[in-house]
Amino acid sequence: MTEIPILHSKQADEPKITIVCSIIDKASQNIKNHLLSMREWTEVTCPPDGCGDVCSIYEFNNFRIVEVVKHHIFQDGIDEKLVNCGLPAKLIIFASKHKSNDGRKLLTAHFTGNVKDAEFGGRPQEFAKAAPHALRSLLMTMRMLAKNTDYDVSMESTHHGPTNLNVPSVYAEIGSDELQWGDQIPGEIVANAIMSLDLEELPVALGFGGGHYASRQSKLLFETNITFGHNFPSYQLPHLDKDMIRVAFEKSDADFVYFDRKSMSAKERERINKIVEELGYKVLREGDIREMNGIPWEFYKQLLLKANEFCPGGRVKFTDSMKREIKMLDLSCMECNFPKINVSKVDRELLQEAGAVDKVRIRAFFDCNNIAYLERSNGTIAHVIFSIDDECARAVAQELTNECIQILKEQYAIEYIPEKMILYIIDQKFNPELARELGVPSGPMFGELASGKSVTVNGNIITPEMVYRSNRKAITLTNIINF
Repeated sequence: MTEIPILHSKQADEPKITIVCSIIDKASQNIKNHLLSMREWTEVTCPPDGCGDVCSIYEFNNFRIVEVVKHHIFQDGIDEKLVNCGLPAKLIIFASKHKSNDGRKLLTAHFTGNVKDAEFGGRPQEFAKAAPHALRSLLMTMRMLAKNTDYDVSMESTHHGPTNLNVPSVYAEIGSDELQWGDQIPGEIVANAIMSLDLEELPVALGFGGGHYASRQSKLLFETNITFGHNFPSYQLPHLDKDMIRVAFEKSDADFVYFDRKSMSAKERERINKIVEELGYKVLREGDIREMNGIPWEFYKQLLLKANEFCPGGRVKFTDSMKREIKMLDLSCMECNFPKINVSKVDRELLQEAGAVDKVRIRAFFDCNNIAYLERSNGTIAHVIFSIDDECARAVAQELTNECIQILKEQYAIEYIPEKMILYIIDQKFNPELARELGVPSGPMFGELASGKSVTVNGNIITPEMVYRSNRKAITLTNIINF
């Protein structure tokens, strides 16, 4: 490592990924030492004026290490101080310690902010600008590298300072006590995670509920293609108001909301859900997020808007072939190559009748076609079909109409009037009143007749046809069928 004097002006350098290390933080020094040993860094001399408590600077390509005298949590405005020092940052990573009384061996990442008081740095009711894609990259790499160690990896909820930061930032930490802070294994893991940073663009969720370590959110981050911005544990929720939630969206550049529903009270869940809706965002359940996995967010969002027109509250389901088709599309230019979503419908009543007869067959039909569809909250399938190709949507709607007719023909007598596009479902049902008129007593004989068997009453044979009444149900079809 060489040392060269460089006098910086405010515009002297391009913004870099800046790793802030504190000389009074043992874990921070551990990470810094591993960073320096991994690459050929250049030590930079900066002028003392306007640099705050910066004491050392090292640079390597797009990375910069800035060493400070005070603790990280008291570094409010460090982004502006670095600009004044001629060292602008495009992303700030605070390499720090995580402190916990349980002594758990843990690697964590989180954002900073105070929902209420500012007991540990920052300012009250203020959130720093989050770096969701950096958070995911750090956690994913730390988890991979820690696989054969006894260190766990977890996202933490938003807490402590600094909060007065306009450059995106994230904490990368070693926990939880003196023994781990100086441990060379986690120091090397965190350093490697920083230098392997991958800022892949993915959908960003704003998280609510759960504990400090946000276990459900961490699991979703590890298992699906999303990341998280600011996250607020259950105990903080009563202190959040509409303005704070709006700011959290802005500071996270979030796309949607995730609730750890089981950990939230119904009152808080309803209150925050109302605020989210008023702000124009949507809450996605875990099932929605897993269903979306691998689907570009902009495409999914457009599909949600269309879905809401036909079935408010319905859940979008993708068939495997539809997912494969979307993944094969070139979506590098969302504005110019974004696929149009085509919609086709089948008769709602026809689908309901067929589904009541054989819902397994209906679902199997959907799953073998190149489409997306909607599932209501009660688990039934809505009558709307989505596809990328317009011809595909129409063809599937036509085939589904015919499939529904076939299912009904196997269960009922069917009559179709083509010129009126009316389908009659003719159902023979046991009529207790007719049975009583013929002297059949209520009880087991009713069951025999209802199941299609004849009974004998006072020497007279009563057949099912004698006590059945024909019901004709008319369905007006919107699609031409092959009858």
